[in-house]
Amino acid sequence: MTVEEYRKLPKDDGPFYHELRHGELVPAPQPKIGHHLIQDRLADLLRHAAGPLWYASAELAFRALPEYELRVADVGVVTKERLDATDLEDNLHGAPELVIEALSPSNTSAEMNDNRKLCLENGTKEFWVLDRHRRQVKVSTPGGHSVTWHSGQEIPLPLFGDVRLRVDDIFA
Repeated sequence: MTVEEYRKLPKDDGPFYHELRHGELVPAPQPKIGHHLIQDRLADLLRHAAGPLWYASAELAFRALPEYELRVADVGVVTKERLDATDLEDNLHGAPELVIEALSPSNTSAEMNDNRKLCLENGTKEFWVLDRHRRQVKVSTPGGHSVTWHSGQEIPLPLFGDVRLRVDDIFA
């Protein structure tokens, strides 16, 4: 299925929404309130840390590959320049510079690995996986490097200069 075919489907209004992954329609359960609270908190923290040249949002839809992919980052951060160049009747082309996924019970390792690979190969500079139960954040970069940050530590944010984000602030 293409993105254009996907857009002609009826709107999701039940306990699931759908993403387009590799041309396949994939159901995903609607997030619970704990998930939303972390998304909103993190988007606010990143807006503050990133400054005016960046846009941070929860539930940021993007087309990592233009024809057969339409995914939604739990939190995504893109440059204002890229955002301003995006057609208002479309979605962001390519993956956001920073993609953050908060683990949910429905997520599988294979799904997270696929999403990380897709994003890092299509513009993402950092891909984060948040585990709120372990209070940790795994940060992966395109070169295959990954670091896991834990409660009590600070995550460097090189995209935004000499800025750091406390892990505990994410899970407060």
